[in-house]
Amino acid sequence: MLEPFVITVENLTKSFPGAAKPVHALRDVSVEVPAGALFGVVGPAGSGKSTLTRCIALQEKPDRGVVRLDGLNTTGLDGRKLREVRRQVAVLDAQPVLHAERTVAGNVAAPLEQLGLEGPQRRSRVGRLLDLAGLTQRAALRPSELTPGQRRRVALARSLAAGPAVLLADDPTAGVGAEETGAVLTVLDRARAELGVTVLLTTQDGAAVRRVCDGVAVLEDGRLVEQGTVLELLANPASKVAQSLLPPIDTPRSQSSSYDRSVDVVLIGFAAVGALLPEASARFEVELATIGGGLTRVGDTPVARFRVGVNGSQADAALAWIADRGAHVVHPKEGPKSIVAA
Repeated sequence: MLEPFVITVENLTKSFPGAAKPVHALRDVSVEVPAGALFGVVGPAGSGKSTLTRCIALQEKPDRGVVRLDGLNTTGLDGRKLREVRRQVAVLDAQPVLHAERTVAGNVAAPLEQLGLEGPQRRSRVGRLLDLAGLTQRAALRPSELTPGQRRRVALARSLAAGPAVLLADDPTAGVGAEETGAVLTVLDRARAELGVTVLLTTQDGAAVRRVCDGVAVLEDGRLVEQGTVLELLANPASKVAQSLLPPIDTPRSQSSSYDRSVDVVLIGFAAVGALLPEASARFEVELATIGGGLTRVGDTPVARFRVGVNGSQADAALAWIADRGAHVVHPKEGPKSIVAA
């Protein structure tokens, strides 16, 4: 098993020939994925996510820029050295193909057979990966007997068979029903936690990022428009990640008019979500009533965005006290309006 790699992308630009002019898939993109992280690259179709994955996998050469894997500049690699580095990077394609004639266990074993791993070691490794993917009870089935989500988990287990340092999962939940998406994401999370693999997933689904990712980069039209840890970006209600992932706010005018003012408050963490508003209300003798918004989770961390109706002469002091303790207070007229979560 290899140690996880840091992935560093520096000023990456990639274009392809077009009918009238070149199509720019990536435009000066720089991203760093820490070793052992589960990092999401999110954006709409055509934003450059798959091209970025292929460049990091050393399947495409950029026009300009550098991809570093654990500090190694991959720009000039060729021949044996290129093959060695590629073996340390596993890729799960958006539409992976399984061997129809092989069982689930046989599909996972295929890369190990190619490496010449002996029977007992191979069986032990396959057994561990089937357990990680939640497929132990389906080891003897054929792909045609599985659901789409189960087939995707088989492909994930197979991609991890050779013990890579990096796993690039290109849109891993595409074509998988909502009821099975969580199981696929759990395999990625376990790969990071139990195998120590650095995982980069690309997706159009912001909810996937919210559920499992430590960090995130947002691509639009080949450009990097935002990156950071998920919780840091959620702390800024104006960020694109926050606009996508925070609970929506939709407050009837009749509710807002019952209060001197209303503010939007973002709270992160168990203590903040559970205690800050009631404590501020009691401490400053003001009314702080939740009139919109809701609660979600980022991994195991609760995150709330509430529209809060405020009454009381010490309202400014109460809101300042909340902000000093990590809450993020935005007046609706100055900040984001009603936003629909992904």
